[in-house]
Amino acid sequence: MIPTANLASLLLQTARRLPDRPALVWRDRTWTWRETAARAAAAAAALRARGIGKGDRVLVHARNSNAMFESVWACWLIGAVWVPTNFRLSPPEVAYLAESSRARAHLFDAAFPAHRAAAREANAAHCALEAAIGGEGGIESWEGLIAEGSSRPVTMPADVGRDDPAWFFYTSGTTGRPKAGVLTHGQLGFVVVNHIADLMPGLSERDASLVVAPLSHGAGIHALAQVARGAKSVLLPSERLDTAEAWRLIETHRISNMFTVPTILNALARDPAAQTSDRSSLRHVIYAGAPMYREDQKHALRVLGPCLVQYYGLGEVTGNITVLPPEWHSVEDDPAFPIGSCGYPRTGLDIAILDTENHPLPAGETGEICVRGNAVFAGYFENEEANAKAFAGGWFHTGDLGHLDERGFLYITGRASDMYISGGSNVYPREVEEALLTHPAVAEACVVGMPDPKWGESGVAVLVPREAGATIEPASVLAHLEGRLARYKWPARIVVWPELPRSGYGKVPKREVKRLLEAGEMPGGGTA
Repeated sequence: MIPTANLASLLLQTARRLPDRPALVWRDRTWTWRETAARAAAAAAALRARGIGKGDRVLVHARNSNAMFESVWACWLIGAVWVPTNFRLSPPEVAYLAESSRARAHLFDAAFPAHRAAAREANAAHCALEAAIGGEGGIESWEGLIAEGSSRPVTMPADVGRDDPAWFFYTSGTTGRPKAGVLTHGQLGFVVVNHIADLMPGLSERDASLVVAPLSHGAGIHALAQVARGAKSVLLPSERLDTAEAWRLIETHRISNMFTVPTILNALARDPAAQTSDRSSLRHVIYAGAPMYREDQKHALRVLGPCLVQYYGLGEVTGNITVLPPEWHSVEDDPAFPIGSCGYPRTGLDIAILDTENHPLPAGETGEICVRGNAVFAGYFENEEANAKAFAGGWFHTGDLGHLDERGFLYITGRASDMYISGGSNVYPREVEEALLTHPAVAEACVVGMPDPKWGESGVAVLVPREAGATIEPASVLAHLEGRLARYKWPARIVVWPELPRSGYGKVPKREVKRLLEAGEMPGGGTA
Protein backbone atom coordinates (compact mmCIF):
# COMPACT_ATOMS: atom_id res chain seq x y z
CA MET A 1 0.00 0.00 0.00
CA ILE A 2 1.28 3.45 -0.92
CA PRO A 3 -0.01 5.72 1.90
CA THR A 4 -1.85 8.89 0.96
CA ALA A 5 -3.94 11.57 2.64
CA ASN A 6 -7.45 10.48 3.53
CA LEU A 7 -9.86 12.83 1.76
CA ALA A 8 -11.63 13.43 5.09
CA SER A 9 -8.59 15.53 6.03
CA LEU A 10 -9.89 18.24 3.70
CA LEU A 11 -12.85 18.84 6.01
CA LEU A 12 -10.90 18.50 9.28
CA GLN A 13 -8.18 20.90 8.16
CA THR A 14 -10.66 23.53 7.01
CA ALA A 15 -12.65 23.19 10.25
CA ARG A 16 -9.50 23.86 12.26
CA ARG A 17 -8.47 26.81 10.09
CA LEU A 18 -11.89 28.44 9.65
CA PRO A 19 -14.08 27.01 12.44
CA ASP A 20 -16.69 29.76 12.56
CA ARG A 21 -17.01 30.56 8.88
CA PRO A 22 -20.07 29.22 7.02
CA ALA A 23 -19.65 25.83 5.37
CA LEU A 24 -23.15 25.03 4.16
CA VAL A 25 -26.39 26.96 3.71
CA TRP A 26 -29.69 25.19 3.14
CA ARG A 27 -33.08 26.82 3.45
CA ASP A 28 -33.03 28.87 6.65
CA ARG A 29 -30.04 27.09 8.25
CA THR A 30 -26.32 27.73 8.13
CA TRP A 31 -23.73 25.26 9.40
CA THR A 32 -20.18 26.37 10.21
CA TRP A 33 -17.14 24.30 9.37
CA ARG A 34 -16.83 23.39 13.06
CA GLU A 35 -20.43 22.13 13.16
CA THR A 36 -20.16 20.23 9.88
CA ALA A 37 -16.96 18.47 10.94
CA ALA A 38 -18.42 17.63 14.36
CA ARG A 39 -21.58 16.13 12.87
CA ALA A 40 -19.59 14.06 10.35
CA ALA A 41 -17.22 12.85 13.07
CA ALA A 42 -20.13 11.81 15.30
CA ALA A 43 -21.89 9.97 12.47
CA ALA A 44 -18.62 8.23 11.62
CA ALA A 45 -18.32 6.97 15.19
CA ALA A 46 -21.84 5.56 15.11
CA LEU A 47 -21.21 3.85 11.76
CA ARG A 48 -18.02 2.32 13.13
CA ALA A 49 -19.85 1.14 16.26
CA ARG A 50 -22.36 -0.64 13.99
CA GLY A 51 -19.57 -2.56 12.29
CA ILE A 52 -19.01 -0.36 9.23
CA GLY A 53 -15.33 0.09 8.49
CA LYS A 54 -12.59 0.42 5.93
CA GLY A 55 -13.57 -0.73 2.47
CA ASP A 56 -17.25 -1.20 3.33
CA ARG A 57 -19.67 0.39 0.89
CA VAL A 58 -22.35 2.79 2.15
CA LEU A 59 -25.25 3.33 -0.25
CA VAL A 60 -26.81 6.81 -0.05
CA HIS A 61 -30.08 7.50 -1.88
CA ALA A 62 -31.08 11.06 -1.06
CA ARG A 63 -31.86 14.49 -2.36
CA ASN A 64 -29.44 17.32 -1.66
CA SER A 65 -29.41 18.23 2.02
CA ASN A 66 -27.00 18.84 4.86
CA ALA A 67 -27.14 15.11 5.66
CA MET A 68 -26.19 14.18 2.10
CA PHE A 69 -23.26 16.59 2.35
CA GLU A 70 -22.20 15.18 5.73
CA SER A 71 -22.49 11.52 4.78
CA VAL A 72 -19.49 11.47 2.45
CA TRP A 73 -17.16 12.83 5.17
CA ALA A 74 -18.51 10.37 7.73
CA CYS A 75 -17.75 7.51 5.35
CA TRP A 76 -14.24 8.68 4.56
CA LEU A 77 -13.33 9.27 8.20
CA ILE A 78 -13.60 5.53 8.79
CA GLY A 79 -12.25 4.50 5.39
CA ALA A 80 -15.65 3.42 4.07
CA VAL A 81 -16.68 3.88 0.44
CA TRP A 82 -19.41 6.38 -0.44
CA VAL A 83 -21.93 4.98 -2.96
CA PRO A 84 -24.34 7.81 -3.85
CA THR A 85 -27.20 7.26 -6.27
CA ASN A 86 -29.17 9.63 -8.44
CA PHE A 87 -32.36 10.24 -6.45
CA ARG A 88 -34.40 10.19 -9.67
CA LEU A 89 -33.71 6.50 -10.27
CA SER A 90 -36.52 3.96 -9.91
CA PRO A 91 -36.68 1.45 -7.01
CA PRO A 92 -35.44 -1.49 -9.17
CA GLU A 93 -32.51 0.61 -10.40
CA VAL A 94 -31.50 1.54 -6.86
CA ALA A 95 -31.92 -2.07 -5.76
CA TYR A 96 -29.44 -3.10 -8.45
CA LEU A 97 -26.88 -0.57 -7.19
CA ALA A 98 -27.29 -1.80 -3.62
CA GLU A 99 -26.86 -5.41 -4.69
CA SER A 100 -24.01 -4.89 -7.17
CA SER A 101 -22.00 -2.80 -4.69
CA ARG A 102 -22.81 -5.21 -1.83
CA ALA A 103 -23.34 -2.21 0.40
CA ARG A 104 -22.97 -2.82 4.14
CA ALA A 105 -25.13 0.20 5.04
CA HIS A 106 -28.07 1.96 3.41
CA LEU A 107 -28.81 5.64 4.05
CA PHE A 108 -32.18 6.57 2.58
CA ASP A 109 -34.04 9.82 2.28
CA ALA A 110 -37.34 9.20 4.09
CA ALA A 111 -39.16 10.38 0.95
CA PHE A 112 -38.21 7.13 -0.81
CA PRO A 113 -39.70 4.21 1.15
CA ALA A 114 -40.21 2.08 -1.97
CA HIS A 115 -36.56 2.49 -2.91
CA ARG A 116 -35.49 1.53 0.60
CA ALA A 117 -37.66 -1.59 0.57
CA ALA A 118 -36.39 -2.67 -2.85
CA ALA A 119 -32.75 -2.19 -1.82
CA ARG A 120 -33.27 -4.06 1.44
CA GLU A 121 -34.77 -7.04 -0.36
CA ALA A 122 -32.06 -7.12 -3.04
CA ASN A 123 -29.13 -6.71 -0.65
CA ALA A 124 -30.36 -8.37 2.55
CA ALA A 125 -27.35 -10.68 2.71
CA HIS A 126 -24.88 -7.83 3.04
CA CYS A 127 -26.61 -4.80 4.58
CA ALA A 128 -25.98 -4.47 8.33
CA LEU A 129 -27.48 -1.01 8.89
CA GLU A 130 -30.35 1.08 7.57
CA ALA A 131 -30.78 4.73 8.50
CA ALA A 132 -33.23 7.36 7.33
CA ILE A 133 -32.46 10.94 6.37
CA GLY A 134 -35.41 13.06 7.49
CA GLY A 135 -38.81 11.70 8.54
CA GLU A 136 -39.77 10.13 11.83
CA GLY A 137 -40.00 6.63 13.24
CA GLY A 138 -39.65 3.25 11.61
CA ILE A 139 -35.87 2.82 11.38
CA GLU A 140 -32.66 4.36 12.66
CA SER A 141 -32.21 8.00 11.62
CA TRP A 142 -29.21 10.03 10.51
CA GLU A 143 -29.78 12.45 13.38
CA GLY A 144 -29.94 9.49 15.75
CA LEU A 145 -26.56 8.25 14.53
CA ILE A 146 -25.06 11.68 15.11
CA ALA A 147 -26.49 11.85 18.63
CA GLU A 148 -25.23 8.34 19.35
CA GLY A 149 -21.66 9.08 18.24
CA SER A 150 -21.35 12.62 19.57
CA SER A 151 -19.69 11.52 22.82
CA ARG A 152 -16.90 9.65 21.02
CA PRO A 153 -16.38 11.31 17.61
CA VAL A 154 -13.80 10.06 15.13
CA THR A 155 -11.05 12.66 15.28
CA MET A 156 -8.38 10.93 13.18
CA PRO A 157 -9.14 9.75 9.65
CA ALA A 158 -8.51 6.09 8.90
CA ASP A 159 -5.21 5.26 7.23
CA VAL A 160 -5.71 4.79 3.49
CA GLY A 161 -3.59 3.98 0.48
CA ARG A 162 -3.39 5.96 -2.72
CA ASP A 163 -5.42 3.30 -4.55
CA ASP A 164 -7.96 2.57 -1.82
CA PRO A 165 -11.54 3.17 -3.01
CA ALA A 166 -13.33 6.27 -1.74
CA TRP A 167 -16.35 6.62 -4.05
CA PHE A 168 -18.26 4.27 -6.33
CA PHE A 169 -19.28 6.54 -9.19
CA TYR A 170 -21.97 4.70 -11.12
CA THR A 171 -22.22 5.27 -14.85
CA SER A 172 -25.58 6.29 -16.28
CA GLY A 173 -26.07 2.91 -17.92
CA THR A 174 -26.97 4.22 -21.38
CA THR A 175 -25.45 1.10 -22.95
CA GLY A 176 -26.58 -1.49 -20.41
CA ARG A 177 -26.46 -1.95 -16.65
CA PRO A 178 -24.67 0.84 -14.73
CA LYS A 179 -21.07 0.04 -13.81
CA ALA A 180 -19.37 1.19 -10.61
CA GLY A 181 -16.35 3.31 -11.43
CA VAL A 182 -13.90 3.09 -8.51
CA LEU A 183 -12.62 6.53 -7.52
CA THR A 184 -9.74 6.40 -5.07
CA HIS A 185 -8.35 8.66 -2.36
CA GLY A 186 -5.19 9.41 -4.34
CA GLN A 187 -7.03 10.03 -7.59
CA LEU A 188 -9.64 12.31 -6.01
CA GLY A 189 -6.92 14.25 -4.19
CA PHE A 190 -5.43 15.04 -7.61
CA VAL A 191 -8.86 15.96 -8.98
CA VAL A 192 -9.51 18.46 -6.18
CA VAL A 193 -6.19 20.21 -6.82
CA ASN A 194 -6.87 20.15 -10.56
CA HIS A 195 -10.33 21.67 -10.14
CA ILE A 196 -8.90 24.51 -8.09
CA ALA A 197 -6.04 25.12 -10.53
CA ASP A 198 -7.88 24.78 -13.84
CA LEU A 199 -11.53 25.61 -13.16
CA MET A 200 -11.55 28.07 -10.26
CA PRO A 201 -8.14 29.68 -9.84
CA GLY A 202 -7.98 31.83 -6.73
CA LEU A 203 -10.73 29.91 -4.90
CA SER A 204 -10.76 30.82 -1.18
CA GLU A 205 -12.96 31.14 1.89
CA ARG A 206 -14.22 34.43 0.46
CA ASP A 207 -16.02 32.55 -2.31
CA ALA A 208 -19.46 30.97 -2.34
CA SER A 209 -20.79 28.17 -4.53
CA LEU A 210 -24.40 27.54 -5.53
CA VAL A 211 -25.33 23.84 -5.80
CA VAL A 212 -27.89 23.42 -8.57
CA ALA A 213 -27.31 19.74 -9.43
CA PRO A 214 -27.31 16.51 -7.38
CA LEU A 215 -24.34 16.08 -5.03
CA SER A 216 -24.26 12.42 -6.06
CA HIS A 217 -22.34 13.23 -9.22
CA GLY A 218 -20.45 16.19 -10.75
CA ALA A 219 -21.76 18.70 -8.23
CA GLY A 220 -20.39 16.51 -5.45
CA ILE A 221 -16.92 16.52 -6.99
CA HIS A 222 -17.20 20.29 -7.34
CA ALA A 223 -18.13 20.59 -3.66
CA LEU A 224 -14.90 18.86 -2.60
CA ALA A 225 -12.90 21.77 -3.96
CA GLN A 226 -15.06 24.22 -1.98
CA VAL A 227 -14.33 22.28 1.21
CA ALA A 228 -10.61 22.25 0.49
CA ARG A 229 -10.54 26.04 0.31
CA GLY A 230 -13.26 26.85 2.85
CA ALA A 231 -15.75 28.32 0.38
CA LYS A 232 -19.34 27.91 1.51
CA SER A 233 -21.83 25.86 -0.51
CA VAL A 234 -25.42 27.04 -0.85
CA LEU A 235 -28.09 24.44 -1.66
CA LEU A 236 -31.33 25.16 -3.48
CA PRO A 237 -34.28 24.76 -1.08
CA SER A 238 -35.70 21.78 -3.00
CA GLU A 239 -34.69 19.27 -5.64
CA ARG A 240 -36.63 21.21 -8.28
CA LEU A 241 -34.67 23.74 -10.31
CA ASP A 242 -36.30 27.06 -9.51
CA THR A 243 -34.33 29.48 -11.67
CA ALA A 244 -35.82 32.60 -10.10
CA GLU A 245 -34.86 31.30 -6.65
CA ALA A 246 -31.40 30.45 -7.93
CA TRP A 247 -30.90 34.05 -9.05
CA ARG A 248 -32.14 35.30 -5.68
CA LEU A 249 -29.55 33.13 -3.92
CA ILE A 250 -26.81 34.25 -6.30
CA GLU A 251 -27.52 37.85 -5.39
CA THR A 252 -28.05 37.25 -1.64
CA HIS A 253 -24.94 35.12 -1.08
CA ARG A 254 -22.71 36.80 -3.67
CA ILE A 255 -22.21 33.48 -5.42
CA SER A 256 -18.91 33.33 -7.29
CA ASN A 257 -18.97 29.82 -8.76
CA MET A 258 -21.30 26.96 -9.57
CA PHE A 259 -21.30 23.67 -11.41
CA THR A 260 -24.03 23.27 -14.01
CA VAL A 261 -24.94 21.11 -16.97
CA PRO A 262 -25.95 22.79 -20.25
CA THR A 263 -29.68 22.36 -19.68
CA ILE A 264 -29.42 24.08 -16.29
CA LEU A 265 -27.15 26.85 -17.58
CA ASN A 266 -29.51 27.47 -20.48
CA ALA A 267 -32.51 27.65 -18.13
CA LEU A 268 -30.69 30.11 -15.86
CA ALA A 269 -29.55 32.30 -18.74
CA ARG A 270 -33.03 32.44 -20.29
CA ASP A 271 -34.87 33.22 -17.05
CA PRO A 272 -36.03 36.88 -16.93
CA ALA A 273 -34.40 37.21 -13.51
CA ALA A 274 -31.00 36.85 -15.18
CA GLN A 275 -31.47 40.31 -16.64
CA THR A 276 -32.48 42.02 -13.40
CA SER A 277 -30.44 40.24 -10.71
CA ASP A 278 -27.04 41.42 -9.52
CA ARG A 279 -24.72 38.85 -11.08
CA SER A 280 -21.49 40.82 -10.66
CA SER A 281 -20.12 38.31 -8.15
CA LEU A 282 -20.05 35.45 -10.70
CA ARG A 283 -16.50 34.53 -11.71
CA HIS A 284 -16.65 30.84 -12.65
CA VAL A 285 -19.92 29.45 -14.02
CA ILE A 286 -18.90 25.94 -14.96
CA TYR A 287 -20.80 23.74 -17.37
CA ALA A 288 -20.10 20.11 -18.24
CA GLY A 289 -21.76 16.72 -18.51
CA ALA A 290 -23.09 17.10 -22.06
CA PRO A 291 -22.33 19.19 -25.14
CA MET A 292 -23.60 22.76 -25.11
CA TYR A 293 -24.89 23.94 -28.44
CA ARG A 294 -23.25 27.05 -29.85
CA GLU A 295 -26.42 29.15 -29.98
CA ASP A 296 -27.13 28.46 -26.30
CA GLN A 297 -23.51 29.19 -25.43
CA LYS A 298 -23.63 32.56 -27.20
CA HIS A 299 -26.82 33.52 -25.41
CA ALA A 300 -25.33 32.62 -22.01
CA LEU A 301 -22.22 34.66 -22.79
CA ARG A 302 -24.32 37.69 -23.72
CA VAL A 303 -26.33 37.47 -20.50
CA LEU A 304 -23.69 36.39 -17.97
CA GLY A 305 -20.57 37.92 -19.42
CA PRO A 306 -17.05 36.45 -19.41
CA CYS A 307 -17.45 33.96 -16.57
CA LEU A 308 -18.20 30.70 -18.40
CA VAL A 309 -15.88 27.74 -17.87
CA GLN A 310 -16.44 24.57 -19.84
CA TYR A 311 -14.93 21.23 -19.05
CA TYR A 312 -15.25 17.84 -20.66
CA GLY A 313 -14.96 14.63 -18.74
CA LEU A 314 -16.64 11.41 -17.76
CA GLY A 315 -17.33 10.03 -14.31
CA GLU A 316 -14.49 7.58 -14.88
CA VAL A 317 -12.08 10.50 -15.30
CA THR A 318 -13.92 12.55 -12.68
CA GLY A 319 -14.55 15.35 -15.15
CA ASN A 320 -10.85 15.93 -15.76
CA ILE A 321 -10.17 15.79 -19.50
CA THR A 322 -10.31 19.34 -20.89
CA VAL A 323 -10.98 22.92 -19.80
CA LEU A 324 -12.11 25.98 -21.76
CA PRO A 325 -11.66 28.95 -19.40
CA PRO A 326 -13.38 32.34 -19.78
CA GLU A 327 -10.62 33.89 -21.87
CA TRP A 328 -11.13 31.26 -24.58
CA HIS A 329 -14.88 31.88 -24.88
CA SER A 330 -16.21 34.33 -27.45
CA VAL A 331 -19.63 35.50 -28.56
CA GLU A 332 -18.25 36.32 -31.98
CA ASP A 333 -17.29 33.54 -34.37
CA ASP A 334 -13.73 34.78 -34.42
CA PRO A 335 -11.33 32.18 -35.91
CA ALA A 336 -8.73 33.18 -33.31
CA PHE A 337 -10.95 31.42 -30.75
CA PRO A 338 -11.55 27.66 -30.74
CA ILE A 339 -15.25 27.93 -31.58
CA GLY A 340 -17.03 24.65 -30.91
CA SER A 341 -14.15 23.24 -28.87
CA CYS A 342 -14.53 21.87 -25.34
CA GLY A 343 -11.03 23.06 -24.48
CA TYR A 344 -7.45 21.91 -24.07
CA PRO A 345 -6.07 19.10 -21.83
CA ARG A 346 -6.38 19.59 -18.09
CA THR A 347 -3.11 19.98 -16.20
CA GLY A 348 -1.43 16.60 -15.85
CA LEU A 349 -3.73 14.86 -18.36
CA ASP A 350 -2.88 13.59 -21.82
CA ILE A 351 -5.32 13.15 -24.71
CA ALA A 352 -4.97 11.01 -27.83
CA ILE A 353 -7.29 10.41 -30.76
CA LEU A 354 -7.05 6.71 -31.60
CA ASP A 355 -8.28 4.70 -34.56
CA THR A 356 -9.99 1.31 -34.27
CA GLU A 357 -6.57 -0.37 -33.93
CA ASN A 358 -5.56 1.96 -31.09
CA HIS A 359 -3.11 3.89 -33.26
CA PRO A 360 -2.86 7.67 -32.70
CA LEU A 361 -4.33 9.89 -35.40
CA PRO A 362 -2.90 13.26 -36.49
CA ALA A 363 -4.52 16.62 -35.84
CA GLY A 364 -7.79 17.11 -37.67
CA GLU A 365 -8.66 13.42 -38.04
CA THR A 366 -11.65 11.98 -36.21
CA GLY A 367 -11.32 8.97 -33.95
CA GLU A 368 -12.03 7.88 -30.38
CA ILE A 369 -11.08 10.31 -27.62
CA CYS A 370 -8.75 8.55 -25.18
CA VAL A 371 -7.04 9.89 -22.08
CA ARG A 372 -4.55 9.02 -19.39
CA GLY A 373 -3.26 10.67 -16.25
CA ASN A 374 -3.78 10.75 -12.48
CA ALA A 375 -7.46 11.70 -12.78
CA VAL A 376 -8.36 8.39 -14.44
CA PHE A 377 -10.24 5.99 -12.17
CA ALA A 378 -8.96 2.64 -10.91
CA GLY A 379 -11.38 0.62 -13.04
CA TYR A 380 -14.87 -0.82 -12.81
CA PHE A 381 -15.70 -2.77 -9.66
CA GLU A 382 -15.43 -6.52 -10.30
CA ASN A 383 -15.77 -6.16 -14.07
CA GLU A 384 -12.57 -7.31 -15.75
CA GLU A 385 -14.17 -7.58 -19.17
CA ALA A 386 -15.21 -3.93 -19.10
CA ASN A 387 -11.79 -2.93 -17.73
CA ALA A 388 -9.93 -4.72 -20.51
CA LYS A 389 -12.01 -2.91 -23.11
CA ALA A 390 -11.81 0.47 -21.37
CA PHE A 391 -8.01 0.42 -21.01
CA ALA A 392 -7.05 -1.22 -24.31
CA GLY A 393 -3.74 0.03 -25.68
CA GLY A 394 -2.77 1.73 -22.43
CA TRP A 395 -5.35 4.53 -22.65
CA PHE A 396 -8.79 5.00 -21.12
CA HIS A 397 -11.32 4.88 -23.94
CA THR A 398 -14.13 7.40 -23.49
CA GLY A 399 -16.42 6.07 -26.22
CA ASP A 400 -16.67 9.62 -27.59
CA LEU A 401 -15.54 10.62 -31.06
CA GLY A 402 -13.66 13.79 -31.87
CA HIS A 403 -10.47 15.39 -33.10
CA LEU A 404 -7.68 17.66 -31.90
CA ASP A 405 -6.62 20.75 -33.81
CA GLU A 406 -3.03 21.86 -34.31
CA ARG A 407 -3.11 23.85 -31.06
CA GLY A 408 -4.34 20.90 -28.99
CA PHE A 409 -7.96 22.00 -28.61
CA LEU A 410 -10.44 19.14 -28.56
CA TYR A 411 -13.62 19.01 -30.63
CA ILE A 412 -16.26 16.39 -29.81
CA THR A 413 -18.20 14.91 -32.70
CA GLY A 414 -20.45 12.71 -30.55
CA ARG A 415 -20.73 9.27 -29.05
CA ALA A 416 -19.39 6.46 -31.20
CA SER A 417 -22.74 4.73 -30.69
CA ASP A 418 -24.62 7.80 -32.02
CA MET A 419 -22.92 7.92 -35.40
CA TYR A 420 -24.87 6.39 -38.28
CA ILE A 421 -23.94 5.52 -41.87
CA SER A 422 -26.22 6.81 -44.58
CA GLY A 423 -25.49 5.72 -48.14
CA GLY A 424 -21.94 4.78 -47.12
CA SER A 425 -21.16 8.15 -45.48
CA ASN A 426 -20.63 8.69 -41.77
CA VAL A 427 -23.05 11.18 -40.23
CA TYR A 428 -22.38 12.66 -36.78
CA PRO A 429 -25.68 13.81 -35.17
CA ARG A 430 -24.02 16.53 -33.09
CA GLU A 431 -23.01 18.43 -36.24
CA VAL A 432 -26.56 18.21 -37.64
CA GLU A 433 -28.09 19.28 -34.32
CA GLU A 434 -25.84 22.34 -34.16
CA ALA A 435 -27.08 23.42 -37.59
CA LEU A 436 -30.73 22.81 -36.71
CA LEU A 437 -30.44 24.92 -33.56
CA THR A 438 -29.57 28.01 -35.58
CA HIS A 439 -33.17 27.99 -36.89
CA PRO A 440 -35.06 30.72 -34.99
CA ALA A 441 -38.06 28.48 -34.23
CA VAL A 442 -36.04 25.57 -32.79
CA ALA A 443 -35.30 25.37 -29.05
CA GLU A 444 -33.97 21.80 -28.90
CA ALA A 445 -32.92 19.23 -31.47
CA CYS A 446 -32.10 15.53 -31.35
CA VAL A 447 -30.97 13.59 -34.42
CA VAL A 448 -30.85 9.78 -34.55
CA GLY A 449 -30.14 7.30 -37.29
CA MET A 450 -33.04 5.01 -38.18
CA PRO A 451 -33.22 2.03 -40.60
CA ASP A 452 -33.80 3.06 -44.20
CA PRO A 453 -34.48 0.54 -47.03
CA LYS A 454 -32.58 2.64 -49.57
CA TRP A 455 -29.73 4.23 -47.63
CA GLY A 456 -29.24 1.68 -44.86
CA GLU A 457 -29.80 4.39 -42.30
CA SER A 458 -31.11 7.93 -42.53
CA GLY A 459 -31.48 10.71 -40.02
CA VAL A 460 -34.63 11.62 -38.14
CA ALA A 461 -34.61 15.03 -36.46
CA VAL A 462 -36.82 15.53 -33.42
CA LEU A 463 -37.35 19.23 -32.79
CA VAL A 464 -38.82 21.14 -29.85
CA PRO A 465 -40.28 24.55 -30.76
CA ARG A 466 -39.05 27.66 -28.99
CA GLU A 467 -42.66 28.67 -28.26
CA ALA A 468 -44.93 26.09 -26.62
CA GLY A 469 -47.54 24.76 -29.01
CA ALA A 470 -45.94 26.31 -32.08
CA THR A 471 -45.44 24.38 -35.29
CA ILE A 472 -42.22 24.04 -37.23
CA GLU A 473 -42.49 23.56 -40.97
CA PRO A 474 -40.08 20.87 -42.26
CA ALA A 475 -39.67 22.74 -45.55
CA SER A 476 -38.53 25.82 -43.62
CA VAL A 477 -36.00 23.77 -41.69
CA LEU A 478 -34.52 22.16 -44.80
CA ALA A 479 -34.32 25.52 -46.54
CA HIS A 480 -32.46 26.80 -43.49
CA LEU A 481 -29.90 23.99 -43.80
CA GLU A 482 -29.05 24.98 -47.37
CA GLY A 483 -25.47 26.16 -47.38
CA ARG A 484 -25.01 25.23 -43.72
CA LEU A 485 -24.78 21.46 -44.05
CA ALA A 486 -23.93 19.01 -46.83
CA ARG A 487 -27.12 17.50 -48.23
CA TYR A 488 -26.20 13.91 -47.35
CA LYS A 489 -26.29 14.99 -43.70
CA TRP A 490 -29.80 16.46 -43.91
CA PRO A 491 -32.43 14.57 -41.91
CA ALA A 492 -34.76 12.53 -44.10
CA ARG A 493 -37.60 13.13 -41.67
CA ILE A 494 -38.47 15.90 -39.24
CA VAL A 495 -40.86 15.48 -36.32
CA VAL A 496 -41.91 17.99 -33.68
CA TRP A 497 -42.41 17.05 -30.02
CA PRO A 498 -43.34 19.33 -27.11
CA GLU A 499 -40.29 18.07 -25.21
CA LEU A 500 -37.44 15.59 -25.37
CA PRO A 501 -37.15 12.70 -22.92
CA ARG A 502 -34.59 13.11 -20.14
CA SER A 503 -32.73 10.53 -18.11
CA GLY A 504 -32.28 10.82 -14.36
CA TYR A 505 -28.98 12.52 -15.19
CA GLY A 506 -30.60 15.25 -17.28
CA LYS A 507 -29.34 13.87 -20.58
CA VAL A 508 -31.38 13.01 -23.67
CA PRO A 509 -31.13 9.21 -24.07
CA LYS A 510 -31.06 8.60 -27.81
CA ARG A 511 -32.00 4.99 -27.28
CA GLU A 512 -35.29 6.19 -25.78
CA VAL A 513 -35.81 8.67 -28.63
CA LYS A 514 -35.42 5.81 -31.10
CA ARG A 515 -37.84 3.63 -29.14
CA LEU A 516 -40.48 6.36 -29.12
CA LEU A 517 -40.03 7.01 -32.83
CA GLU A 518 -40.38 3.32 -33.62
CA ALA A 519 -43.55 3.13 -31.51
CA GLY A 520 -44.97 6.33 -32.98
CA GLU A 521 -45.15 7.87 -29.51
CA MET A 522 -44.01 11.05 -27.76
CA PRO A 523 -42.62 11.61 -24.24
CA GLY A 524 -45.38 11.66 -21.65
CA GLY A 525 -47.80 9.73 -23.88
CA GLY A 526 -49.67 10.59 -27.02
CA THR A 527 -48.93 9.66 -30.60
CA ALA A 528 -46.40 11.36 -32.82
